[in-house]
Amino acid sequence: MEIRRYIEEDRPFLRTLYLASRKANWHWLNASAWQLEDFDQIIIGERVWVAIEQGYRVGFAAVSVNDNFLHSLYIAPGWQRRGIGSALLDEVETTFTSIGALKCLSANTAALAFYLQRGWHRVSSGESELGSYELMHLRK
Repeated sequence: MEIRRYIEEDRPFLRTLYLASRKANWHWLNASAWQLEDFDQIIIGERVWVAIEQGYRVGFAAVSVNDNFLHSLYIAPGWQRRGIGSALLDEVETTFTSIGALKCLSANTAALAFYLQRGWHRVSSGESELGSYELMHLRK
């Protein structure tokens, strides 16, 4: 597997991946208004890494480097549970200069379990337009 920085040629593939991953994993939400272009908004100002496996773009992570904040970690539905999320998270965690942070939707129990297994800790919870979330930290 290759993890590399985002290039503009990745955009159409990652748009599709982002939409498909949200529909597959956030099944409790109404996806009727979601669009391919939603991807464009979530990467503004972010450092983005792309996972490539067997010639396919299979996942990405987007981070606000100045804040040590992981905003996005998405894996294509057919490629989940193959270590791709762990590889992307390994890359992201190397960039943290202090405590890493992320928010994970509380209803996304698979993602919460993944982050907890990786050593992240719940520090608080809150509400967003998508529902309740857990704020998590990773000590550097």
